[in-house]
Amino acid sequence: MSAESPTERAPARGKRADALRNQQALLAAAAEEFVASGVDAPIRRIAARAGVGTGTIYRHFPTRADLVTAVYRHQIEECAEAGPELLARADSPFAALRQWIDLFVDFLVTKHGLADAMQSDSSGFAALHSHFLDRLLPVCGHLLDAAVASGEIGAGTRPYELMRGIGNLCIGGGDPQYDPRRLIDLLLDGLLLDGPRHP
Repeated sequence: MSAESPTERAPARGKRADALRNQQALLAAAAEEFVASGVDAPIRRIAARAGVGTGTIYRHFPTRADLVTAVYRHQIEECAEAGPELLARADSPFAALRQWIDLFVDFLVTKHGLADAMQSDSSGFAALHSHFLDRLLPVCGHLLDAAVASGEIGAGTRPYELMRGIGNLCIGGGDPQYDPRRLIDLLLDGLLLDGPRHP
């Protein structure tokens, strides 16, 4: 049997790349919808936001738990990759930290429905939580270290403490009058050596 020629292999690679792009777009749309409406957002709304049919979503993610888990992993990677990018282009390391925390808060809003969506799959939840810590703690630590090195904040803030504190502030109990971002701004301002600074 003759080997595949490069031209025969190229369309398959192209299709795989297209499928990956479509899946990433779908996950991004689902994440936006989950932030806006929670993990129980109708699949048809997610499909409309992504510009695909509902069948496409079910083909990739047969259950809501599959979709929520995939969104969770997608957001972990986006949050992890954003840290160095923000540090490279922000006005200061503290500005990069503040922008990264804003992304982290969006991520936490989605995360809050994860346990309910996964229901009895506690081992899957534990594995995802470990992945979350492995990927995001070093990024947060790097941003904090950069802000300390620049003289913007004092030393001593540990990434786990900061992330855990922000996570606790994001639990609003469904109160529409509660705005965690305002309190997170106050928390971040408290780290500054020269007083509050808002973007």
